[in-house]
Amino acid sequence: MEKKEKKPLDAAAKKKRRRRIILIAVAVIVVLVIASGFMGGDAVMPVTTVTASKGEIAQTISTSGTVTTDNAKSYFSEVDVKIGTVNVSSGDAVKAGDVLIAYDETQLQTKTELAQLKQQSGEGSYKDAVQSNNEKIGDLSEANINLEVLEQQIADTEAYIAGLEAKIEKKKSELALFGAQLQISLLDWKDEPDSDEYMNLQKLVQENNYEQNYHEDILGWQAELDVYNKMLADYEEYRSEMKSQKSSADAGKMTAGAKEQLEADSQTKAIEANEELTALQNVETGITAAFDGVVTEISAVEGAAVAEGTKLLELQSTQDVSVKISVTKYDLDKIALGQKAVVTIAGKEYEGEVSKINKMAEKNESGAAVVGTEIKILNPDSDVYLGVEAKVVITTAEEADVLLAPVTAVNVDMDGEFVYVAEEGILVKKPVETGISSDTMIQIISGIDEGAQLVTEVTGDLTEGMAVMAMPEE
Repeated sequence: MEKKEKKPLDAAAKKKRRRRIILIAVAVIVVLVIASGFMGGDAVMPVTTVTASKGEIAQTISTSGTVTTDNAKSYFSEVDVKIGTVNVSSGDAVKAGDVLIAYDETQLQTKTELAQLKQQSGEGSYKDAVQSNNEKIGDLSEANINLEVLEQQIADTEAYIAGLEAKIEKKKSELALFGAQLQISLLDWKDEPDSDEYMNLQKLVQENNYEQNYHEDILGWQAELDVYNKMLADYEEYRSEMKSQKSSADAGKMTAGAKEQLEADSQTKAIEANEELTALQNVETGITAAFDGVVTEISAVEGAAVAEGTKLLELQSTQDVSVKISVTKYDLDKIALGQKAVVTIAGKEYEGEVSKINKMAEKNESGAAVVGTEIKILNPDSDVYLGVEAKVVITTAEEADVLLAPVTAVNVDMDGEFVYVAEEGILVKKPVETGISSDTMIQIISGIDEGAQLVTEVTGDLTEGMAVMAMPEE
């Protein structure tokens, strides 16, 4: 037969073979110990040991939290112009300077021309009023006609507003009544807090509380109410202008007081026209991103008419971000501002720093008191996702060139912390003072010296002074 070539063992195989050899050796020792017991000799207990040595240790807090932005901006329409194109959707990443929304170019141009004409008209009206007193009769007739129309428009609008307000109050009353009924039902089930009925009633109560403020009908009526209140204000403003015009016309001639009033009105209209033109010019190139970020909310719709002041979108920065975590009372004394952290988002690590620790605790879902803490991400990039869970490891303390022991070697009894040390075949119990610890190692401040053989597997069979055989771990 052809002799097979032997392949070198890999690291895992070598480790497995070492463990097998150790197990065989332990078995042999156990047999010898038992045999020595039968032969009348003193029993020797084999113990697993590790040599106490110096090294570096870092104490950390591992937790998770939610990635949030430290900088958000809401964009509102500066003009009453139809939306042309919407270049982004909710969740899109954008760069500073990107055009997010563009207005309809045709309507924007028309509005600009109208604003310019309005500006020119205001100037011409003022000059014409000063130069021609004969047109006061025409102004008076125009004012009377307009006032009659405006009074009817104002009355109709006020009636419609009253109807909307009545609808809102009625809906709120209905929801409040239903909420009260739910509360009564909830009391009936209070003795069965774990029942499905009780849980469902709680959910309905929460939904009712939300509906009382954010019901679709209420929000819709409220939005409509805002539009009609603005319309009413415009009517009332225009009515005021017509009354002023009528008063001026009734005078028959321009007095010093009337001229001052006319000048003031002219200046006001000029300012308004200039502001309107400036706003229109500001949006000629569209609405652009002020910083790198993610669009988290967008309400603008292509082709939709928007009123001035309407919210169009919200942008949250991805260059100024943090992770919000909760710290329990057990870790609160370890954490401090400025501590370094490693933040992992979607498998990618970032440098972090403790930037904020709240001074007031709050209850978490389990009812435990926790303190909100923020970890500032120092080197964010385009791979950062807002709203996702991130892993956070905070380094709370570090020590170098200190004596270390495995955490499995340190035990606690009524007298405090101690270790078992194998010294010349005898098991010795030594009290120790410990410092910071990691997941696997702990700092030994005093009690033992470097090189001590520490027993790592402590069982009830071990007693101080017994004969032992040290079996060093590989």
